[in-house]
Amino acid sequence: MTTNPPHAFGAILRTYAAPLAALALFGFEHAGFLHAETLWVAAASTVLLLGSVFAAVHHAEVVALKVGEPFGSVLLALAVTVIETSLIVTAMLSGGAVENSLARDTVFSAVAIVLNGVVGMCLLVGGARYREQGFRVEGTASSLSVLATLAVLTLILPNFTLTKLGPQYSPTQLVFVGVLSVVLYCVFVFVQSVRHREYFVPTEASDIGGEPAPPTAIETALSAVMLLVSLLAVVLLAETLSESLEQAIHAVHLPSSFLGVVIAALVLLPESVAAVKAAHANRVQTSLNLALGSAIASIGLTIPAVAGVSLYLGRELTLGLDAEGTALLLLSLFVSSLTLATGRATILQGAVHLVIFGVFLLLAAVP
Repeated sequence: MTTNPPHAFGAILRTYAAPLAALALFGFEHAGFLHAETLWVAAASTVLLLGSVFAAVHHAEVVALKVGEPFGSVLLALAVTVIETSLIVTAMLSGGAVENSLARDTVFSAVAIVLNGVVGMCLLVGGARYREQGFRVEGTASSLSVLATLAVLTLILPNFTLTKLGPQYSPTQLVFVGVLSVVLYCVFVFVQSVRHREYFVPTEASDIGGEPAPPTAIETALSAVMLLVSLLAVVLLAETLSESLEQAIHAVHLPSSFLGVVIAALVLLPESVAAVKAAHANRVQTSLNLALGSAIASIGLTIPAVAGVSLYLGRELTLGLDAEGTALLLLSLFVSSLTLATGRATILQGAVHLVIFGVFLLLAAVP
């Protein structure tokens, strides 16, 4: 029997301690013993929120190893979507015109980060180490077609409807597009997990990196419980930190829309690290499953959930991108289609995606 190294024990301790400490901190705040406006409380909440996000993804990864690919990627995407939706809805409940477009800013940022930042880094790291990596075109093309459809329907089409002028859908249109988004996501999951699972499973020739050993039944059950605890901790601490985060963005003179970039980067960070690690281990198919699955879930599940909340609260929901964002989104989809249509990738494709990602970050900070 093998034993865990000391650093592994520390990682396990953090994945359990952070969510439990976050719940304890929220309990003290809710009881009035601590005040969220205090600097050290805000700092502690930020650290524990990050720790809870990493813990949630860690426990989702443990369960994902037990169920196998591509079910594991689906589970990770769902966990990230729960975190993202909770952060957006919490900020929406605080009120204000900026929050009306927060879902759009966050989802657009998530798509840009995934298609350009995560995919670009995975291809660059994998290409630098293995010169060229292969993946299944059937799976990546299917994922990208779903992502492109959802992105255009939710982020571009609202600018051109006539029932309600402006970058918004009418209530009827919003409900219809929201339902279609969920249906399309469910069909995608069915195809990925059941009907055409082989399209998304690594081939022996294109994905030769070793998979970690699956956890035991006890480890899986414990991680399933801690996954729920971690997600609860994220949701509760998001309420505490939403106002402080907006104030910090204003303090450094960034646009209000940059809050969407921060939320997207926060929820995608753990999964992005997992995707890059998989590419470094020559498991690029797993990397693309993780990346594209997260972007699809971000639109297909987050937008309908936020739309339901906005309709319930009677709030406007701004979805349409401006001309600048539309150009970047279309460029990202076009370049991604060229990259993922070949089944092979080198550092050149990774560099192209990272250049687009750099432009996205620049325009997000300096529109």
